Amino acid sequence: MTDTAKPALVQDTDGGYPTVPLAKDVWTLGVVQSRVHPTPDPSGMKANLDHMLHLVDNAFHIGFGFKPDLLLFHEFPISGWDHWTKAEIERRCIEIPGEETELISAKARQHGCHIAFGAYVRDPDWPGHVLSVTTLIGPDGEIVAKHWKARNVKGLFQGQELFTTTVYDVLDEYVEKYGEDAVVPVARTPLGNITMSSTQLEPELFRAAAIKGAEIFLRTATGSFTEIDVRSTALHNRVYCAIANNSVLSAETNFFEDTGAGGSAIYGPDGGVVAAADSKFEKLVTGQIPIAAFRARHRQPDIHWDLYRPIFECYRSRFEPGLYSPYQPESLSDAARYLEGRSRWR
Repeated sequence: MTDTAKPALVQDTDGGYPTVPLAKDVWTLGVVQSRVHPTPDPSGMKANLDHMLHLVDNAFHIGFGFKPDLLLFHEFPISGWDHWTKAEIERRCIEIPGEETELISAKARQHGCHIAFGAYVRDPDWPGHVLSVTTLIGPDGEIVAKHWKARNVKGLFQGQELFTTTVYDVLDEYVEKYGEDAVVPVARTPLGNITMSSTQLEPELFRAAAIKGAEIFLRTATGSFTEIDVRSTALHNRVYCAIANNSVLSAETNFFEDTGAGGSAIYGPDGGVVAAADSKFEKLVTGQIPIAAFRARHRQPDIHWDLYRPIFECYRSRFEPGLYSPYQPESLSDAARYLEGRSRWR
């Protein structure tokens, strides 16, 4: 995320977009529907990571058919999620690169596959901030991309708001560090143009990524998602869109076992199901991505922008960007307190 160039849009005159050569014409995407275990103590993260690595091995066990070229895990396979304070989450943050990514990279090299996963992240370039980042590691073990969460939905919990720092929360600083092109990132890889996000219910974000040439959308969730939101991303943008959600929780957590579990799936450019989990238990959902044939006919979304531009230019969002630059809330309730009264809608 060091390129300070303007957003990369149309490469040629027929609605095309920037790409790199493909490694293969058809590849296999594997979506891992796995447990999300909020450890009472950060030391329990090792068991979570060990389980994640074990599932990577399982995905390549003989008898599973096509071997995955890319494995997608959900939002928090290493730390889990709970109603933690910022201080508690900071103890569960990983660094990228770091000890955890080194072990995941070793598995990527062992099996010759890409691995994508979400995590709470600390970054020395962002002291005091807790980040939610989806990372893609290549088959050579190198980090291909780190995509921040674009924004947090407001009003998700009664009397509480999420306090992880998103792109929108520090927008000016983010652009200054990484450039405008990184605001809606697209990783151009030998498997295709990939964008990753844990953002929900923000169709404009995914439309923007599609305009920039994203072909495969890797979306993560923890504790449920809205199926029509994910399917419509595929349909409206004519792309492949996958969602990795958690499986049934362990009985030792602070939640019921089936809380927000299941539904992991891969959707095709027509919005149809390529493959989907048929239970809420741990599953490997696999689907073929015929990327060469897809790319040969795929173009940017055909948007009649002149119809809508005046409306968007006059629109004012509910909360202004950059609210977490001067202050980082210490808890879910502190975030709600801090945001109260800061709405620009009256």
